[in-house]
Amino acid sequence: MTLARIALPVLLAGLLACAAALAQEPPRIDDLSFLDRQFMTQQRKNLEDLARRHYGQGFSGQRAQDLTLLQRLLDDRVVGTDDTANLQAMGLVMGDLLANELDMHWVIYEDNLGRSRALRYRDSDNYLFPMTMVSRRREAGNQLPVADIYQKAYDIIDPLREELPFR
Repeated sequence: MTLARIALPVLLAGLLACAAALAQEPPRIDDLSFLDRQFMTQQRKNLEDLARRHYGQGFSGQRAQDLTLLQRLLDDRVVGTDDTANLQAMGLVMGDLLANELDMHWVIYEDNLGRSRALRYRDSDNYLFPMTMVSRRREAGNQLPVADIYQKAYDIIDPLREELPFR
């Protein structure tokens, strides 16, 4: 009898938690605020300065060159696995490349897990979260090359793009 008295409230609490998880509200999508844009501009500048200091070159907006430079920052340990700010700045630079190539734009994506800067494909419900694509992998010891991370993200969105008449 005592076990039933303990198990029933635990079971009810678990069912309520499951029901709450299923009843999640859809994410809220907003434009970047002035502070978001300012923060992202500063992150780009900090990473640009780091690359120029170490290699005498910055980011050009050219995919091959910029991905190579990002990889070099990792390979030479200029940006270490514990340098979350610069790892996320690397995701931002990679995200700018993706945005340019895939007709995406930066937005704020807010759900029950928190607020994130994300790339949105047009006005669809298709998002990428490049700010953490490099940092989460590196912090977990995953050494996947930046070009491969970029390609995986690209391959998620590319099939959604409208076919152009001469593509």
